[in-house]
Amino acid sequence: MDKDIIDSVKNFRENRNWSQFHNPKDLAISISLEASELLENFQWSGKDLHAEKKRQQIKEELADVLIYSIMMADTMDFELSEIISEKLKINNQKYPVEKAFGKKDKYTEL
Repeated sequence: MDKDIIDSVKNFRENRNWSQFHNPKDLAISISLEASELLENFQWSGKDLHAEKKRQQIKEELADVLIYSIMMADTMDFELSEIISEKLKINNQKYPVEKAFGKKDKYTEL
């Protein structure tokens, strides 16, 4: 993720002295709540799985999920590029291309 974006999120929080409220539990709750708000854009959408009329709301809720995720990583002293790279390595082992290509099965069922 772009370092300038990460720094902007951190500065936004620091300029408001909100770090004091950002413990791992509350940040995890906030990520979940924002993800639920993102999901709400698809509730009762019928066949419109892309929710074209709600693109702006979807963008804003997705941004909230990402912002809280950046704050969580910072609070936990995780380097985003490092934890994403580590998880991709794990996922590559769980879902090798030759077994997972074009399939939606969980790794335990491949």
